[in-house]
Amino acid sequence: MVISLIGYRASGKSSVAPRLAGRLGWTWVDCDRAIEQRTGTTIRQIFEQSGESEFRRIESEVLAELLRSPEQVIATGGGAVLLPENRDLMRTAGPVVWLHASAETLTKRLSRERAAAGRPSLTGRPIHLEVADILAIREPLYRQTATLTVHSDGESADQVARRIFRHLSNEVRKGRGD
Repeated sequence: MVISLIGYRASGKSSVAPRLAGRLGWTWVDCDRAIEQRTGTTIRQIFEQSGESEFRRIESEVLAELLRSPEQVIATGGGAVLLPENRDLMRTAGPVVWLHASAETLTKRLSRERAAAGRPSLTGRPIHLEVADILAIREPLYRQTATLTVHSDGESADQVARRIFRHLSNEVRKGRGD
């Protein structure tokens, strides 16, 4: 069984994944970091040099490989749900948890991250418009894919991980045959 965390950038996937994995005694992986390790380049460079379609192809390959490793929590990329095959693979592998945050929360978090780390824009538009535009496309896909939705507004990564653990602990035990 694999638990996939989905949600928009800055929803908390990469912060929650190690905490949830620790509670479960599992490993965790950040899909974006796995892509960068595999390609030896940054996601930003892949987008700039090869385009989004090539990035999505690589992302699907890496995600499919990661989903084959049992007892793992995967922090997926925010756009992993864009391809139907990714959505199907995640649901087949185990629970899919949507870390839902409001557009306001995401805008605040992304604004701080951009200032601190130079996080690139996905659309070239002001961050609040970018978040609104992309959420309009992705929220129905997150909703369709998720087996559990957890709101992450105003909560620490530890609190979110604890809530997910409580919701999924019976399912995880059944998956292990306990």
